[in-house]
Amino acid sequence: MLHRRRESGATLVEVLVALVILGAVGITFIGGIGLTSRATFITDQVSTAKSLAQSQMERAKSAVYVYGATGYSPVDIPGGKDYSNYSVTIAAAPLHSPDDGIQRITVTVSYSGQDVVRLEDYKVDR
Repeated sequence: MLHRRRESGATLVEVLVALVILGAVGITFIGGIGLTSRATFITDQVSTAKSLAQSQMERAKSAVYVYGATGYSPVDIPGGKDYSNYSVTIAAAPLHSPDDGIQRITVTVSYSGQDVVRLEDYKVDR
């Protein structure tokens, strides 16, 4: 009498299902890494832009008040790869017409031509 021996092991279907599940988990993991990397880049970009905007605003407010000014010259942006592709504009507008010694100062920091941070404050002639 012949006895069939049961062989232990995985069938082809079981192996394929396991590979599909493993592949789906791997793709999700890789996508998550990409998303996390992008979020970190944006956070660093905004943090750097805020720091630049604040230092530029302090410079503009400490500069001599110029009646009728439409802007102030920004301080040079530090060199190095951390600050490459950033640019700064400082606009000024009198709060009242004629200029009575109060200006609204707007500092805009851009990265590769796209505005990242805009900071507004007031400058008073003292």
